[in-house]
Amino acid sequence: MIKPETLVFITDVAQNNTREWFAENKARYETAKEDVLAFVDQLIPKLAAVDPEFSIDTPAKKCLLRIYRDVRFSKNKDPYKNNYGISFNVKGKGIPDPGYYLHIQPGQCFFGAGFWMPEAPVLKKIREEIDYNTSEFLDIINAKSFKNTFTLSQDDKLKNAPKGYEVDHPQIELLKLKSFIAVYPLKDEDFLKAGIVDQLKIAFESVYPFILFLRNAVAQ
Repeated sequence: MIKPETLVFITDVAQNNTREWFAENKARYETAKEDVLAFVDQLIPKLAAVDPEFSIDTPAKKCLLRIYRDVRFSKNKDPYKNNYGISFNVKGKGIPDPGYYLHIQPGQCFFGAGFWMPEAPVLKKIREEIDYNTSEFLDIINAKSFKNTFTLSQDDKLKNAPKGYEVDHPQIELLKLKSFIAVYPLKDEDFLKAGIVDQLKIAFESVYPFILFLRNAVAQ
């Protein structure tokens, strides 16, 4: 579980997003960071038990994303993120592969799994796999354990049918997707309860067939 003070700190960051404030509150940041790392340490063996390609020896510090924002190409010049981002990469940073992500931001917490904005050749493989093995994919996303927890994000989607597919294709709405992300919304209070680790383990189990389908698709 996460300590209430950890959520309070990241809320305060959002309201006081300056280097001066952050410097004055650096001790609070370090305390919150250690709290999140301890939480990630509990999740790593749970995910490794579900997904054999995720190493149980993964250090928590490699999963927790930096709080410092890269503002070089952004209109938003806030120096710090207003969330704790936790990325569970299977093959390592920079290697295209389906993955898992936990977002802790008061009022906007969620767990996501899948493939975000794959490059064109990879996206083509995923669409082909869905086209060739439609029934398998539908069984996965319509399974009770999946549907009771996750929804497929519709944020990244083409307006028209992708090249090579007819507009009347029975699964055209799935094939229009440019990202294949399963999203599980979470409440702030979920992280304050001892059961959050087991709650997320169940989510790992529910989404693993989805991850495996995408992984097999891009490995072709």
